[in-house]
Amino acid sequence: MKILQLCHKTPLPAIDGGCIAINNITQCLLDSGLDVKVLAVATPKHPFVVSAYSRDYLIKTRFESVYIDTTPHKWEAMKTLFTGRSYQISRFYHKNMASKLTETLKKEAFDIVHIESIYMAPYIPLIRKYSNAKILMRLHNIEHQIWERLSENERNPIMKLAYRVNAHQLKRVERKILHEVDGYMPISEPDHQYFHATAPNVPGMVIPFGINVDNYDMEDDDYIATDQPTLFHLGSMNWSPNVEGIEWFLDEVWPEIVAAHPNLTFTLAGHDIPDSIRNRNDKNVIVLGSIPNANEFMMDYDIMVVPLLSGSGIRIKIVEAMALGRVVITTSIGAEGLDVQDGKHLFIANTPEEFVAVVNKCVAMPDLCSIISENAQHYISVHHNNAVIAQQITDFYHQVSGKE
Repeated sequence: MKILQLCHKTPLPAIDGGCIAINNITQCLLDSGLDVKVLAVATPKHPFVVSAYSRDYLIKTRFESVYIDTTPHKWEAMKTLFTGRSYQISRFYHKNMASKLTETLKKEAFDIVHIESIYMAPYIPLIRKYSNAKILMRLHNIEHQIWERLSENERNPIMKLAYRVNAHQLKRVERKILHEVDGYMPISEPDHQYFHATAPNVPGMVIPFGINVDNYDMEDDDYIATDQPTLFHLGSMNWSPNVEGIEWFLDEVWPEIVAAHPNLTFTLAGHDIPDSIRNRNDKNVIVLGSIPNANEFMMDYDIMVVPLLSGSGIRIKIVEAMALGRVVITTSIGAEGLDVQDGKHLFIANTPEEFVAVVNKCVAMPDLCSIISENAQHYISVHHNNAVIAQQITDFYHQVSGKE
């Protein structure tokens, strides 16, 4: 079976959760023995860096990318207010990418065109014109939901309006696109329920974010019980919900924690940390910025804090932290899409008081953290194992295509 994987960002280097999710799908397809070609949009945030790819990967995937400047421009965004188009999506369409896709489809016949996210939806008419392949869409999030939640938490009236418009435009596109594909693969069961209610006659299968568990089987991954745990956050700060959550945590939660536990530290790492966070000088807060190896960084700390107030889908860094046996404290939104139990696999806190109470518990009961760590690793090995997910993907491909 021949697969064309059409991506809205380059899978490597793996600088954010979206890159990791795309690359993991590619690896699952290759491990299943499928013939895979990867065609990706390269952007200012996700350029093609040849040194990030192995020669073996480039050969096996026949990898190609087309550069598109997706930098937002406010005047272009304003135009879409009167056209009804989603500006967020239209930024990813370019004649050069359309030309490369047309050339690819004329040159090769594919059984499945696997589209990563709704941002590549503008190319669906081209695929229909030049290919008989079944079109399956990977849905990383309920995209409009992210903007709706940002709007709910935004105080600036202009930004609140902008978020609402984005949400409305994306919602219309999401509903429309579901009827243009032959199947879809949401990343979580709550997302699947939403999309199924929208398009009940379109086949869908939950394909959760997976990892190669062998890559997280590190020698020193056991949680070390201590009454002075170190707290950390790891996430790309070019994603608005991450910035929103960290600023809220530093404003509303951290002062109470450090007042009760003066020796605790909170370390921030990730790409594009804004000056609004770097220049705060909060007590016992260490801002590192980009780090060379995410797994090694997480292994140096005890408790991951993910204070998301908006967003959608699965938080990939939470999955990776749990795989490494790190204790995670997050919100209900942060835990969405994970079939986890509060106090068993991780901790859920939604208010400043709840965050403080959980940290107090971790300090007072280090043995409980050790149990959480073990439970988290076991959960990930069962529910987010690429070896299992690869079979689920191929089964769905066969179901939709009707080919063995």
